[in-house]
Amino acid sequence: MTRAWILPILLVLCGAAVATGLAFGGKPGSAAALLLVFVLLAGVHSPLVFPRSISALEAQRRSAVDGRPVVYWRSGCKYCLRLRVRLGRSARQLHWVDIWRDPAGAEAVRAANEGNETVPTVFVAGRPHVNPDPAWVREQLLPSA
Repeated sequence: MTRAWILPILLVLCGAAVATGLAFGGKPGSAAALLLVFVLLAGVHSPLVFPRSISALEAQRRSAVDGRPVVYWRSGCKYCLRLRVRLGRSARQLHWVDIWRDPAGAEAVRAANEGNETVPTVFVAGRPHVNPDPAWVREQLLPSA
C-alpha cells in the first residue's frame, strides 16, 4: 500500500468507529449520515479523484509532443485538489504525475522548488509554476492564436 491511501483509509476507519458507537447508542440515522460524510471525505482525499497518473518521463515525452502542461501532485494536498476541482473536465487534458508514486517526479519538483516538494507544480513549456491559478492553467490549454 502506498502512502497515498493512508489518509483515505484512516478516514474510513475513524468514520466506521464513530458510526458504530452512534449505532450502538441508538442513533442509526446519525451513524449512517456520519459514515457517509467520512466516506466522501476519504474519496475526495484519495487518488481516485485525479486523472490517471503517469511517470514523469512519460509526461515530459507527451508534453514535448502535444505541448500540454504537466502537473506534479500528491494525494491529500488541498491545493492539488483545488486545482483538480476548478479545472473540471479540462483536467483530463493535462499530464498528471503523482510525486509519491514516481521518484523522478518528486525529483523534478524538488529541483524546481529549491529542494521542497511543493505541489501542485505545473510545468508549461519546460518552465515550472508553483500552485498556479486554475484559470491560468486552463488558458494554457487553449490553442494559441
